[in-house]
Amino acid sequence: MRKVLVTGCAGFVGFHVCQRLLSEGDSVWGLDNLNEYYDVNLKKARLARISDHPGFHFVRMDLGEREKIVDFFRKEKFEMVVNLAAQAGVRHSLSDPYAYVDSNLTGFVNVLEGCRHSEVGHLVFASSSSVYGASTRMPFSTHDPADHPLSLYAATKKANELMAHAYAHLYRLPATGLRFFTVYGPWGRPDMALFLFAKAILAGKLVDVFNSGKMRRDFTYIDDVIEAVVRVMERIPQPHSHWSSDTPDPASSSAPYRLYNVGSHRPEELLTLLRILESKLGKKARLNMLPLQPGDAPATYADVNDLERDTGFKPRTPLEEGIERFVEWYREYYGV
Repeated sequence: MRKVLVTGCAGFVGFHVCQRLLSEGDSVWGLDNLNEYYDVNLKKARLARISDHPGFHFVRMDLGEREKIVDFFRKEKFEMVVNLAAQAGVRHSLSDPYAYVDSNLTGFVNVLEGCRHSEVGHLVFASSSSVYGASTRMPFSTHDPADHPLSLYAATKKANELMAHAYAHLYRLPATGLRFFTVYGPWGRPDMALFLFAKAILAGKLVDVFNSGKMRRDFTYIDDVIEAVVRVMERIPQPHSHWSSDTPDPASSSAPYRLYNVGSHRPEELLTLLRILESKLGKKARLNMLPLQPGDAPATYADVNDLERDTGFKPRTPLEEGIERFVEWYREYYGV
């Protein structure tokens, strides 16, 4: 039995990670501040599904509370930490930038310090496909530079990667960053496209479709994401023996540090997602075509060769199957 801390445990990915680790016998400590970025009742409903498990311990705390976080780490002595807590959302970062500084930068430093001083054996942390920003070289590879973010959210996730590398180098803290690509599925986030589309279609309202539906996303089903997280947890990074400072590879290091993409490697147009969703809901959408939003990337496409090579796994759930499972959950949860 491992003692694992999962931050953001009431969030979409965090909740599913906790479920999986508990099913495997780990002792899981879940930390979340239950902020109001989206429906708190959904977060509480996720927590309700795991709170009675004897191996689960919930702590309501904000990562920005430095002294509390340091004391918490010092007291509990975790073997592994999965950091999924963050202020999410590209568009929200345009209107509330300080929320991203407080959570994604200050909060992440506090996690790094906690890991450092309590000698955590492996930090696995969430990054994002948004770090690729203005790059149009497809598929996106962790071995290519990602230095031109299009939003503050993307910049903070790139900063997390750099901060984690610094701690891996200075303090030999093993750290692995996961660049998630458009995660979807049951218990998903209400601010994500699939959730918004389903809600609008069932209510008979207009569906806002940005970039006239021509955006392409590497939609990745939640179960595939969780499998990748769990497998990466088991693979504690070691310094790369062939890493060269003359030709530095961004995905690895002379420190115990790695980066992986977690994506389906099958980009689909937003309109394809909509058509499948219409079919599963049995109802047509009323579309409101809009231009590309500031901060949005026109396309994402993950190179997952490294993930498959190192863990023996790559995401494989077809989009149609994943949407069907989402619709089943959505109808049951909301009674529609």
